[in-house]
Amino acid sequence: MAYESFMYEVKDGIAWARLNDPDRLNALTFKTYEELERLTRELADDDTVDILVLTGEGKGFCSGGSLHDIIAKLVDMKPESLYRFTRMTCDVVKNMRALKKPIIAAVNGIAAGAGAMLALASDFRIVSTQARFAFLFVRVGLAGADMGAIHLLPRIVGQGRATELLMLGDAIDAQEAWRIGLAHRVVRHEDLLEESYALAKRLKEGPLYAMGVTKQLLNREMQMDLEPALEMEARAQAICMENADFREGYRSIVEKRPPLFNRG
Repeated sequence: MAYESFMYEVKDGIAWARLNDPDRLNALTFKTYEELERLTRELADDDTVDILVLTGEGKGFCSGGSLHDIIAKLVDMKPESLYRFTRMTCDVVKNMRALKKPIIAAVNGIAAGAGAMLALASDFRIVSTQARFAFLFVRVGLAGADMGAIHLLPRIVGQGRATELLMLGDAIDAQEAWRIGLAHRVVRHEDLLEESYALAKRLKEGPLYAMGVTKQLLNREMQMDLEPALEMEARAQAICMENADFREGYRSIVEKRPPLFNRG
């Protein structure tokens, strides 16, 4: 797959998508959104990719929508065009959460606005000591309800902190992001890609089918009461027990060796 707005490569089942506009801290354009939507949708059927890692080139992860290439143009758009745009941005997050493959955000610098949402929609956030997060939507007169922020953020950091972050738009540093649960791990800046690769490799060596089911149910059960959630888990786990990975996991423990899970 070829893309104009980010560098993309796949090696040993791990795909790396690196936003590539370092002079503007990897600000998003209409083209970037289109290509991210296509990437996250098509990866569902790409058997060469087991894990996706998102990061940015240069000093920033992603500074959000470009002031001149997006925001200035949105001011003059008609309502139907505005909705098509916001629907496309939301589809990026929808595709990321629906993808039954782990997504790692390697946050190397500022993750602001839509950039913060790309990190938030990922399954893991490995964060450089130089990283910062800011949900900036209110700073340009928009609601904090952007790209699923109000759905996802309270479930990660709690209603109170989400309210503060979304209504004030203040930036927080890497340590604060870790303290409130937004970052999974904070690492030295120079170790970020190595640590992200190590996590990707560990995930790839795990039971990918079972992890895909886990991600799917994490999404679905957000909206469920306990009783239907338990029923869904019972059925899903019974199906996993029929999978070869479950038998291999058992044999590896009995035989005291690392498991060799199905690579698809």
